[in-house]
Amino acid sequence: MSAKVIDGKAEAERLRGAVAEEVARLKADHGFVPGLAVVLVGEDPASKVYVSSKAKQTVEVGMTSYEHKLPADTPEADVLALVERLNQDPGVDGILVQLPLPKHIDSTKVLETIAPDKDVDGFHVVNVGKLSTGQWSLVPCTPYGSMMLLRSTLGKLSGLEAVVVGRSNIVGKPMAQLLLKANCTVTVAHSRTKDLPAVCRRADIVVAAVGIPELVKGDWIKPGATVIDVGINRVPAPEKGEGKTKLVGDVDYASAAKVAGAITPVPGGVGPMTIATLLGNTLIAACRRRGLTPPTYFAQIDKDLFG
Repeated sequence: MSAKVIDGKAEAERLRGAVAEEVARLKADHGFVPGLAVVLVGEDPASKVYVSSKAKQTVEVGMTSYEHKLPADTPEADVLALVERLNQDPGVDGILVQLPLPKHIDSTKVLETIAPDKDVDGFHVVNVGKLSTGQWSLVPCTPYGSMMLLRSTLGKLSGLEAVVVGRSNIVGKPMAQLLLKANCTVTVAHSRTKDLPAVCRRADIVVAAVGIPELVKGDWIKPGATVIDVGINRVPAPEKGEGKTKLVGDVDYASAAKVAGAITPVPGGVGPMTIATLLGNTLIAACRRRGLTPPTYFAQIDKDLFG
C-alpha cells in the first residue's frame, strides 16, 4: 500500500485562480480592488522571503499590495501607530504583521491592535473567540488551508476521529475548532501526551503541528488514515554534502506513506496553501467590509466551515 500524495501546490493554484477571477469581477462590478498590507519589522531572512512571496502573489491575483518594511530597532509605539493608520485606510482590506517581531515589541499587543475585520491572519482575540464559539470569523491561514485539503481529499468529515498533535494558538487550537465544526471527534495531543503513538493510532485524520522533526512515525498511523503534516523543519542533510540541509515535516514521511491512505508532503503540501488562503481571507474581508456577499467559491467554503 502506498498513500495518495495530497498535492498542495495544485490545490493552491486552483484557489489563487478563483481569487483572481473574483478580484476581476469585483473591479468590474463594484469598482474596487482588495488591498493587503504586510508589515515586516527587522531583517529575519525567512520572513523577508515569505513577505516577498506574499507581495508577489497578491499582485498576481490582481490585488493591491502594500509593503511596510521597518528597521529592527523601530519602537513599539511606531509599529502600533502604523497598524492604527492601516486600520483607518479604506484601501486596505487585510493587515498582516509578519512574526516573529523583535523582542522589544509585544506581539500580542500589536496583533490585538489590528481591526478584527482586517485581521486576515485570524489571530485577533475577537476572531479566535468567534471561531471557538462557532460564529463566523476570519480563520488562521494554515488551519484553513489544511481543512481545504481534507475536504478535497475526503469530502464529508462528519463522524471521523481526528487527532491534532500540537496545541499552538496559530495552528493546533484553531485546527481543532474547525474539525469540531465539521463534526469530527477531536483529540488535541502534544509532546507530553501519555502514549502519544497509541492516541494517534485511533485517528482517521492525523494533523501534525508540533514542531518536532519527523516525530510521527509510520507505526503511529492507522492503516488508511489521512495525514496532514503542518511541520516545516530544516535539518542537516549530510547526504547532500557538508553543511547542507533539507526540509522535513513533523511526520516521518517515508514510513507514514506506506501506511496512510493519503498524506501531505513537505515541502509541497500545506505550505503552498497558506499564502493562497491569506489571499482568500483578504478577498472575503474586502467583501464583508462593504456589505457584499463573499464570492460563490468562498461562500461554499464558508458554508462548509460555519454552516
